[in-house]
Amino acid sequence: MESLLNLNLIVFDGLLAFGLLVLAWALLGSPDLFKAIVLFISFGLIMSLAWVRLNAVDIALAEAAIGAGLTGALFLSTLSRIQHGSRKDDFKEDCRPSSGEE
Repeated sequence: MESLLNLNLIVFDGLLAFGLLVLAWALLGSPDLFKAIVLFISFGLIMSLAWVRLNAVDIALAEAAIGAGLTGALFLSTLSRIQHGSRKDDFKEDCRPSSGEE
């Protein structure tokens, strides 16, 4: 029974490593930025699972929170700004009153 459990864990670890490689390959080869960001977030979550399997729970929590959560949200925000063509300077110029009108 013990050997069957070890075999299951070895197979799971192999599938986890293979899944990370596939995600990384798809992420780097994706021409669509939104798809690349979603794959990056997925990679971070699967990587945190790999850290848990290596008994590094603190690193897994940091990977999930910073690597997948915060960085992914910043990437999505940046993509939104790029697609809409808005910049922070444009917003400041729109808020100023025009000199000819009161």
